[in-house]
Amino acid sequence: MDTKGILIAGVGGQGILLASDILCRVMMAADLDVKKSEVHGMAQRGGCVTSHVRYGQKVYSPIARKNDVDILVSFEKMDTLRYLYFLKPEGTIIINTEELYPPAVNLGDAVYPEDIIESVRQLFGIVKVVDATGLAVRAGNIRAVNTVLLGTLSSCLPLPLEIWETVLKNTFLPKLLEANLKAFQLGRAV
Repeated sequence: MDTKGILIAGVGGQGILLASDILCRVMMAADLDVKKSEVHGMAQRGGCVTSHVRYGQKVYSPIARKNDVDILVSFEKMDTLRYLYFLKPEGTIIINTEELYPPAVNLGDAVYPEDIIESVRQLFGIVKVVDATGLAVRAGNIRAVNTVLLGTLSSCLPLPLEIWETVLKNTFLPKLLEANLKAFQLGRAV
């Protein structure tokens, strides 16, 4: 298997780092070599957070280059635009419909783009749009947005469902497990 890359991007507090940790555990359980790199930025203040995950038989670097990512998972719509340059032309995009306005928009100095999903669909063939917040609420835990998006991501990867479920069961406390397993399944069905 050639080295593949996934870029997970969003805003601090959305669970991006936990999602990338779970993804790496799944890859390792599938006997793949995996490398991860994170950029926290001003995560605690709602700043950008990214996690590069690269996997395959042998991976030498955790950081993807321009046009080298196979799947971009965007936890917030505008982050899709920020990181498109990493995606291969034939890449897949998973976009959460959530809009978290940056300070410039909140202050009236900038306008949040209105046509992000339509623009991206014109450029890339596979674009999965997910109301992850709505699905997380349906699952019983609004904080399970990251697990919903992992479910959607899992449907794009050739990894056994059993591995995903085992890793999720080993990650979440019993009181959170049921909602997260449901969130994962709802995301997987998108």
